[in-house]
Amino acid sequence: MTDTKRFDDAAESSEVTTPVQKVVVVDGGIEMLGGLEAMLHAQRYQMVFAQSNDLAYSQIKKAQPNLVVLCGGIEQVEASQLLTMLKLDPDTRGIPLLTYMPDQKERELEAELLRLEAEEDVLMLSHPARRMN
Repeated sequence: MTDTKRFDDAAESSEVTTPVQKVVVVDGGIEMLGGLEAMLHAQRYQMVFAQSNDLAYSQIKKAQPNLVVLCGGIEQVEASQLLTMLKLDPDTRGIPLLTYMPDQKERELEAELLRLEAEEDVLMLSHPARRMN
């Protein structure tokens, strides 16, 4: 019984010493977040989500992640500006970048999901509850 306890203690101590690595996801769409999050959580990654505006660069610089995932939802001009700023800054130029560009079907699916979500919000507002328990 003591051998099992020693093994469990060793496993717990090795988990504690494993560093958690950061990943910043810029403009992550609905279609890719589930798979990416499941994969990265299994590898002990902390995920930070940023929108493609002026704050994305500052969030990346502040977080100093081990990886930046730039998703296809970002406008081409904004993506170019963000990539340029990251590569020109000595503090961020060494951060690996991964770009994810969804195909047309994935973009259409995401747009449809957003449309249905907006319709659901409108329906909820237009039909208030008539009776409360």
